[in-house]
Amino acid sequence: MEKLRLAIFNTQPPHLYYGGVERRIIETAKRLQNQADVTIYSGTKAGFKTPITLEHVKIVPCKSTDNLFPIDNWFYNRSLTKTAEVYNSDIFEAHNVSGYKIPDKLAKINSKKPFVHVIHGTLADEYEKSLKDTHQSIRNKLANRFMKYQAKIEEQTAKKATCIVTISKYSREKILNYYNVDESKIRIVPNGVDIKKFKPLKDSASKKQSKSDEDISVLFVGSLIPRKGLNFLIEAAKKIVKQSPNVKFKIVGDGPLKNHLVDSLKQNSILSNFVFLGNIKEDALPDVYSSADVFVLPSIQEGQGIVLLEAQACGKPVVAFDIGGINEAVCNGETGLLVKRGDSDALADALTTLLSDRSLRNRLGINGRKFVSENFTWDKCATGMLNVYREALNSKNAL
Repeated sequence: MEKLRLAIFNTQPPHLYYGGVERRIIETAKRLQNQADVTIYSGTKAGFKTPITLEHVKIVPCKSTDNLFPIDNWFYNRSLTKTAEVYNSDIFEAHNVSGYKIPDKLAKINSKKPFVHVIHGTLADEYEKSLKDTHQSIRNKLANRFMKYQAKIEEQTAKKATCIVTISKYSREKILNYYNVDESKIRIVPNGVDIKKFKPLKDSASKKQSKSDEDISVLFVGSLIPRKGLNFLIEAAKKIVKQSPNVKFKIVGDGPLKNHLVDSLKQNSILSNFVFLGNIKEDALPDVYSSADVFVLPSIQEGQGIVLLEAQACGKPVVAFDIGGINEAVCNGETGLLVKRGDSDALADALTTLLSDRSLRNRLGINGRKFVSENFTWDKCATGMLNVYREALNSKNAL
């Protein structure tokens, strides 16, 4: 059977950024090389200026900027639409609001080729959640204005798509609530984890046995942005360090809130309990997960949360708010502990429960590894996406 020609659109080059969207794009593309010739079109960000081939996947730059979203996204989409080779593809896959002008261009040239819109976390939902934060900086308020505008673009793109793919039942529900699209167009294909890469270290058990209570640590991995809820973690940490003064909170990732977070930690006299590790390459992440005792993700909005899957794949118990797609990615009481959204005291109590009980940590960690291995792998994700492509190509509703 002849390979299908697949074009994937994402503003950020997936080989240079390590967010959930970028991981999904790279991991699924690698696994589809026998069924599809995949070309990823990304913006000229982080120094990406020359086309490359990565494990048989072509990545092509489209002129953009390194300025903050949505300025970079606007330049990228303008350049993408003018890239003639894009339209040689059999099917198009756009993530969030990348490639939003492609459906109009296809209609203009009277093309019936299918357009698949992948929505991770619904922007309209994220915007609504952000309004609940009554103590926003001017920068955050401006960012929310842009987000509202982008949510409108996401809605318009979804309505024009042949098929919509999302990552959880929660995100599907929000797409229907906010965007009023045809329910029959939506397919759920969850994110995954490379369970061969993200796994408990062979020597992790002996390392744990040699640990003293003074060496215990909590890990966070993610962007330092408002919806990740790190302000709640700081409030929880204030309570935790009173009982365990030597506990360390390791923060992996970077973002616009870093200086604000550091100032807050200084004001609360707990900066010494936090270690900011910055961005870490994906190949190093398994070691980072395995070195921690507990993983925490205090997000107030998530479509799913790949980092929760990665932590569980590494055999770590997780703590998070009981929101969105998170309660589909974590089995409360079995692989981790979920608490009421925004409740810093409950977050502190859940973390303290795990930090003080090694046997509970081990049990939840074992369960988490099994849960993720059975339900969330990139192989499953790639197979799910291939089925979507085939369905879209056969659809009578193609653009």
